[in-house]
Amino acid sequence: MTPAAGAGEGDRLQKVLARRGFGSRRACEELIAAGRVRVNGERAVLGRRVDVDHDTVEVDGVRVGVRAGLVYYLLNKPPGVVTTASDPQGRPTVVELVPLEPRVFPVGRLDADTEGLLLLTNDGELAHRLTHPSFGVEKEYLAEVERRPTLVALQRLRKGVVLDDGRTEPARVVLVPPNALRITIHEGRNRQVRRMCAAVGHPVTRLVRTRIGPLAERGLRPGKWRPLTLAERRALEEATGSGAGAGGDRS
Repeated sequence: MTPAAGAGEGDRLQKVLARRGFGSRRACEELIAAGRVRVNGERAVLGRRVDVDHDTVEVDGVRVGVRAGLVYYLLNKPPGVVTTASDPQGRPTVVELVPLEPRVFPVGRLDADTEGLLLLTNDGELAHRLTHPSFGVEKEYLAEVERRPTLVALQRLRKGVVLDDGRTEPARVVLVPPNALRITIHEGRNRQVRRMCAAVGHPVTRLVRTRIGPLAERGLRPGKWRPLTLAERRALEEATGSGAGAGGDRS
């Protein structure tokens, strides 16, 4: 009998999947037997081994991060902290608020004055999928603005606003009385939410990111972080299961 591809090297696929939260090894064997798992684009078979540093694993068409040592932190960024690994001006950085090892990086950016949810990880592939607009991952913000927005201003935001780098995609916008807006976008232009609000005559006085795709956390205090649960990691992978491109996100 010809051995299965990858049968002699790496970790057993069912062990890797179990480690990633897909159930017991027996349950993962059933996933493989049912044809729901692919490695490097090919249907996996029982006995398959994978190189977790180089092979691509998908379950039900959704890419799964399998490299050893991957970590995912959800941080509630306070104002005054910059979204970089270091700052020449000596300002505090987001990486100083989470464990130093293993080394992680922020997924996308928030301005120094912007608060709220930020993901930090060493999973470069997932970070790419979360930040590029072609994957359509939503980001939700609560923006306190000057004066109560008019219906005309709300409609302009919903239809798309012309900025110096082009018209924005339509956004979901809800008025939160008296003068705050809940804005949901899937682009990631530089300072986009602030520029959108300024363009319709209502500059932002405070901006908080409240959701990243399926991730929302109201109990995390400013400056605090927590690791993502297995369910949250799976939800992120499912939310970024299609699309392609390269780019970034900054609001």
